[in-house]
Amino acid sequence: MSPTSSNGRNPTTIHAKLPVTTVLLLRRARELQRQLPLAIAGNDTGVHLARVASRRLREAVPVLAGETKARRKAERKIRNLTQALGTVREMDVTVQILDEFAQTNELPRNALEDVRAHVIAERDRRREVMLHRLRHLNTEKLNRRLEEASIVAAVVNSAEWRHALTARVGQRVKRLRQAIQSAGQMYAAEQLHVVRIETKKLRYALELIADARIAAVRPLVNTLKRAQDTLGKLHDLQVIEQHVAAVQALPPARRGAHDGGLKVIARTLADECRHLHGRYIKQAPALLQLLDTCTETVLPQLARSTPARRRQPLKMVRPTPVRRALERRA
Repeated sequence: MSPTSSNGRNPTTIHAKLPVTTVLLLRRARELQRQLPLAIAGNDTGVHLARVASRRLREAVPVLAGETKARRKAERKIRNLTQALGTVREMDVTVQILDEFAQTNELPRNALEDVRAHVIAERDRRREVMLHRLRHLNTEKLNRRLEEASIVAAVVNSAEWRHALTARVGQRVKRLRQAIQSAGQMYAAEQLHVVRIETKKLRYALELIADARIAAVRPLVNTLKRAQDTLGKLHDLQVIEQHVAAVQALPPARRGAHDGGLKVIARTLADECRHLHGRYIKQAPALLQLLDTCTETVLPQLARSTPARRRQPLKMVRPTPVRRALERRA
């Protein structure tokens, strides 16, 4: 992504005089702009951080850009980008974990090499698909969509975007509570994956509150991050389990096919998954308490901070301070 859009403006230049809505949106757009060139070049860290930045934008744009055509267009472009980035990062993490296992010398090396070769083949296939999509991504158009959304965000009134944020956080709280209750105390990979996803989405929504300085929710964000880390590690091991099962199903023409090494790895992974599940179970009460805090404290505080104003029709115009700021060169 080039530093400026096709009309010569930099949609992610942040100026102090811009409204908070625009600053919040541009801050997230700027992070995507910083990481996307690295992702297009195939940099592993760039891919990961660009995907995270796109997800943060997907949480922010519906809140900050109102019910507008500009918002819907920006959402489509960001969603396409997230999908283009794919799941290559997942494969990179899987290879890293397998390498860490190999360094301990506690698991059969031949079987580990069989699994690693299978993972690398899958990673290379996914990377080829990802790079093809990214090369055909119209970054100039993405820039324009982000710029249009930032202009609209500048004229969304305080009552409207805070009401949208209140509704979104309430929805995220409800979904995470349902996911936790559905997962229960039993070890179930699918249900735990849903908890991880909903934890991440609530975290990004609360980050908007924290960055707007509406409420002191950083401790809640940190609690969600800890649970997300635990569930993320659990998910990584579950992915390796799937690859081990896939290798076990292959014809037995491999170095590690006859020494029972794959079964040893499978048992080790299962034990570690149970351990991480136990850690999550210990964290679950704190998550439920966090949801109660959101319902009883954060959401009412958001509602109290929302001015009672009627929504004014939004027009695609550039308010003078915003227009001048956006037209400056980076």
